[in-house]
Amino acid sequence: MRWMAALGLGLALAACSPSEAQPQPPVDGARAEAIFAGGCFWCVESDFEHLDGVIEAVSGYSGGELENPTYRYHEGHTEAVLVTYDPSRVSYAQLLHHFWRHHDPLDAGGQFCDRGPSYAPAIFVTPTQRAEAEASLAETQRALGRQVATPIREASRFWTAEEYHQDYYEKNSVQYRYYRWRCGRDARVEEVWRGH
Repeated sequence: MRWMAALGLGLALAACSPSEAQPQPPVDGARAEAIFAGGCFWCVESDFEHLDGVIEAVSGYSGGELENPTYRYHEGHTEAVLVTYDPSRVSYAQLLHHFWRHHDPLDAGGQFCDRGPSYAPAIFVTPTQRAEAEASLAETQRALGRQVATPIREASRFWTAEEYHQDYYEKNSVQYRYYRWRCGRDARVEEVWRGH
């Protein structure tokens, strides 16, 4: 994503303080939360917000020790998305299935054109989510016939990214579509999953 600024696509670098959140269990069965990292958080957010039953997807940072990470400095964290969903409309298993088919599970070194640990994929789980996530990973390996590189990690604090990153795919749709195409995200996902 960093190469976009060099192309003059105009990221507004407004300074907003990130906030922290922990994934929460369902409240009266109406809402639940899950955290996924699959490269550029704009893309992961967009992919989840188009899934029926998802209430909201929020871009942010997770997995590191740094307090108050920002886009310019989030060493140790990965770009991640906090997904709030209605479990009566979409299950955690369905979210997992969707996630596997919207990133490259064979690449641990980043995703698509975005390289390095900030863009590494992961599923961040609570203790109650772990067994289902591990079963999903095993099923994905069986389906692909290859070792999956996306790890399952213990959920830690989720820090909401700056406001200009939220719903970037809607607020800057032309730049977003160009970035996604130029990065080869959809073409690579199709290549990985073709025939599976």
